[in-house]
Amino acid sequence: LIDHRQVKKIALERDGKPASFVYPYWHPSGRYVAFSTNETHQDFHLSDENRIEVYDVESDVLIYDTEKERVFSSPLLASMACYETFPTFTPDGNYLLFCSADSVCMPENYRDVRYNLLRVAFDPKDGSIGTQVDTLYNAREAGRSVKFPRVSPDGKRLLYTVSDYGNFSIWHKDADLHMLDLSTGAIDSLPEVNSPDVESYHSWSGNGRWMVFSSRRIDGLYTRLFIGYVDSEGVGHKPFLLPQKDPLTYYDALMFSYNIPELMRSAVTVDACRLAGCLRSGKKSNLR
Repeated sequence: LIDHRQVKKIALERDGKPASFVYPYWHPSGRYVAFSTNETHQDFHLSDENRIEVYDVESDVLIYDTEKERVFSSPLLASMACYETFPTFTPDGNYLLFCSADSVCMPENYRDVRYNLLRVAFDPKDGSIGTQVDTLYNAREAGRSVKFPRVSPDGKRLLYTVSDYGNFSIWHKDADLHMLDLSTGAIDSLPEVNSPDVESYHSWSGNGRWMVFSSRRIDGLYTRLFIGYVDSEGVGHKPFLLPQKDPLTYYDALMFSYNIPELMRSAVTVDACRLAGCLRSGKKSNLR
């Protein structure tokens, strides 16, 4: 956690064992961070075009209160009957969105895991979580699985990734970006934005007119960042590759993937050396 150039390492414990912080998302007030804690496994296919299969055998959504330094949740966000993950706050801070799938025997039934998009009320005054969950998109009925929900800053549109099954779409060639109009419920499959290969992690710009996302459309192996435009009518337009001084030489020689892009209003003020020093340090704040 970076706070006014101070870097602090935070560790989570559940039932006396180390647990993970995954997919963090800030509340607009800056006080809360929603995240999931996942037990993740990875398998490799011998003859499937989706080369790698990553799946959870357990996952819950938790919230970290940075002021009181406590972690809390709700039975609606943390249950043994479901996998809950990918939390996102709405821009007004009054709702928490997340994805949920029925838990099944893994890995035998990994193709049967399909996540729906859900919403629950959240009160930023005291951090209380609502008692009723609403379904924004029933992906299972459509035979699909939804992940990475991101609401536009004006609260009008919801961008998410959809694939045939599972929650780790970065290796699923059928993964595409879709956009939901939150006022009408209409879904745009974004044909001008998507490609025959993987589209996955994404983020909105501050004015809600641009998106950045990762895609494997160039060679099917490495994720590169693409920037797309959404006009005032909510129509997505053809994206372009993240510019470089010499893009042909740069991308042809690059042996790394770009992943999990986030557009920000200002630069990170803490340098890499300080971050690395905090990571190596044994000093940490333990949360339970």
